Amino acid sequence: MNFTDFSKNPVGGEYKAKVGYQIGGSVAWGSKWYIEPGIFYVGKSTEFSSSNGNLPDQDELTISGIRIPVAVGINLLGNGKSTIGVRGFGGLSAFFITSTSDDFEDQVKKSNFGLFAGAGVDFWKLFVDVSYEWSLTNVQKDVNTIDVGNSRSLYISAGLRLGL
Repeated sequence: MNFTDFSKNPVGGEYKAKVGYQIGGSVAWGSKWYIEPGIFYVGKSTEFSSSNGNLPDQDELTISGIRIPVAVGINLLGNGKSTIGVRGFGGLSAFFITSTSDDFEDQVKKSNFGLFAGAGVDFWKLFVDVSYEWSLTNVQKDVNTIDVGNSRSLYISAGLRLGL
């Protein structure tokens, strides 16, 4: 699950994060320190509301695409083979947009890059990760027509860790 909003609110309106989704996987190498590249199909959704009479009262902006994060992490408690573990991680990600809502399609760049940090808890083969990502690039192509700024996303992931 994810929640995404933008760093700039338009004049007479605001953006509010809505629940999005993600599905994919990653592979981790290392024991105390590790590197973890992954690939995910992500759907992000943000609600736009306006008090300006020239803009729609409410609209939903959706963006879907492929997210490729590469994390470097440290096992703070336990390691990759422990029954219980606590991890901290951070890294860079690329997001390649495959589709957007119709009214937003011509205005967004097809790729965005971000920086993220987070923490995770492992119990046996199950895990829960929470991370926050700051986009390093503007979402839109032309800031003169619309300037939503950079995206900001909160990711909450849960899953099954498989030993290979």
